[in-house]
Amino acid sequence: MKKFQGIKLLVLDFDGTLADTLQVILDSMQSTLRVLNLPARSDAQCKAMIGLRLTEIPLHLFPDMPEVAPAYADTYREEFAKLNKAGAVPLFPNVMETLHALADRGYMLSIASSRAHETLDKYLRDLHLEDIVTYVVAAEDVSHAKPDPEPVLKTLEHFNLQPQEVLVVGDTDFDILMGLRANSYTCGVTYGNGSRESMLEAGAHVLIDDFSQLLDLL
Repeated sequence: MKKFQGIKLLVLDFDGTLADTLQVILDSMQSTLRVLNLPARSDAQCKAMIGLRLTEIPLHLFPDMPEVAPAYADTYREEFAKLNKAGAVPLFPNVMETLHALADRGYMLSIASSRAHETLDKYLRDLHLEDIVTYVVAAEDVSHAKPDPEPVLKTLEHFNLQPQEVLVVGDTDFDILMGLRANSYTCGVTYGNGSRESMLEAGAHVLIDDFSQLLDLL
């Protein structure tokens, strides 16, 4: 397995990489479509949208109906709040142990997410990640979200690091493209919301099947 040299910081995606949010996201999306009487979309079509900003999702699902974007975002937040019960979102296997092991080795840990601070920060508290993750870039912190490199570039500026000192870890081609466009290294996780094929096509440097395999890369 490929070894990365000179890495100081990991920029981690949240949904589908650290935490298993898939079911609550799909349920919220489908409920939103029903409430707004929008045309039906399959779970597979909805899943392919994960990683985009809320306001961008309807532009992809309904390209001929751009006017629905604001209502979609507002309704989704309402439906998500109803469905996001305590314990509905667990960490993936080996995530907590691996994060602590990485921190013990001296690696800095940050998050770059298309999720808003309101829900992301609550998840970090509830999942006991807020003390181990030292910097968070959420949707409202950037003008251009994934796959634009801005979340990584903002993180580089915060830590005063070079792109080659960063490993971006995520589960979709949006994460991989974000990292590559920032000239950083990229690692795709295959257990999340994206596909192995799409991440390889995007140019991921390496793929892993379990979060703990990060320890073998560094």
